[in-house]
Amino acid sequence: MNKPQNSVYQQQLEAMRSALLAQIAEQRGGVVGRAEVAAEHFGHPEDSGAQLASERELEFALGERELAELAAIDAALARLSAGTYGECTDCGTHIAPARLHASPEAPRCIHCQEKVEHSHPV
Repeated sequence: MNKPQNSVYQQQLEAMRSALLAQIAEQRGGVVGRAEVAAEHFGHPEDSGAQLASERELEFALGERELAELAAIDAALARLSAGTYGECTDCGTHIAPARLHASPEAPRCIHCQEKVEHSHPV
């Protein structure tokens, strides 16, 4: 991949990273954890224990998803620095530019991603 393309992807990835970090900070209210936010939002006397537990689980799941997304973005930025960005991490073939445009953090080509998804159903 050439340098101008790398620059575009790097800018896109850095923008995604900044937006995600801002979203995390806004949702958490700064240094407050997601569990505390859930307790504040849903810890009213009229709320059932099951409702509070459900909301806490949702907050934890969202937190895990955000951390996974942040890790994927950081990994893509590391591949850019290493000069391996745009190569499938599994088979080494080039990832289609359309895929990278749609999902710049994608570590795998479509074929390898489909294999991963079929072997690890959600």
